[in-house]
Amino acid sequence: MTDKRSELELSGYVLAGGASSRFGQDKALVEIGATPMLARMSKLLKRVMKSVQLIGSPEKYSQFGVEAIPDRWPGEGPLGGIITALLNTAKNNPQHEWNLILSCDMPFLSVEWLGYLAERATKSSAQAVYPQSAHGPEPLCACYRTDARPALQQAFERGVRKVTEALKHVRTEVLDEADWKRFDSAGRLFWNMNTPADYEEARRILEAEQI
Repeated sequence: MTDKRSELELSGYVLAGGASSRFGQDKALVEIGATPMLARMSKLLKRVMKSVQLIGSPEKYSQFGVEAIPDRWPGEGPLGGIITALLNTAKNNPQHEWNLILSCDMPFLSVEWLGYLAERATKSSAQAVYPQSAHGPEPLCACYRTDARPALQQAFERGVRKVTEALKHVRTEVLDEADWKRFDSAGRLFWNMNTPADYEEARRILEAEQI
């Protein structure tokens, strides 16, 4: 299954994030098990696909050994980062119909789940495939078709900043608990780190498990 996943024609992106105002520091650089989150997420995504890049400042994140693409709309939230990723794929990897895009602060994602998500997307007629958890839509652990970019960018240019609002303008496929539950035995798959307390809890759990 690993070989099959590695041959999928997708581009992978990790969103480095913005100011992280609630977090108080750059989430991409905080460490779990002596590994910065951005490096951790990039390594995870590389186990699913060959083409992985970061959306964020090349100067700030050059040490991770992964190409960083500057966000065209820095400080405007993750929707601008998603559109930047789709523009990059259209220009540099036009053969890649799909893009798996992750935020940098979801420490409990797994290779198995991401592989399943990528494979589901390649079989879908939608333009965005994303899970719906108990907390609502999870558009920062999702696959976006490269041709979704014009509709998403038009919404962005009209002032839309919420990813879930922009998704109303493209064809979507939602993966519910029946699809992802088997990848989430601990109930933490989509947990993200919004606050320092979230980070400390994630670090405690993962370092105890020696992951």
